Amino acid sequence: MEFARIKLAGRNYREVLQICDQIREIAKKYGSTVRGPVPIPTKKLKIMTLKTPCGDGTGHGNATWDRWEMRIHRRIIDIGANERALRQVVRIPIPEGIKIDIELKDK
Repeated sequence: MEFARIKLAGRNYREVLQICDQIREIAKKYGSTVRGPVPIPTKKLKIMTLKTPCGDGTGHGNATWDRWEMRIHRRIIDIGANERALRQVVRIPIPEGIKIDIELKDK
């Protein structure tokens, strides 16, 4: 039996969960089996930079740093390969910051 594996990734976890809910509703509406959303560990990208342009910090040898962090939230959903359901999933409006990958697999 074939199924479609949908991988979602984005910085805003609320948008990722909204799309997951929409995909689950579509799959249930067309009678496809649904597994997920399965959370994958959040990827954390951290960057530290000096606040001052000269690189000396605040004087007296103390460097002042800015700490920046970006989190990438990821989910996986497996749905049965129902053609009508997959067409509706492809038509979902995806926000700009969300990446979606759809691939067909055999069990």
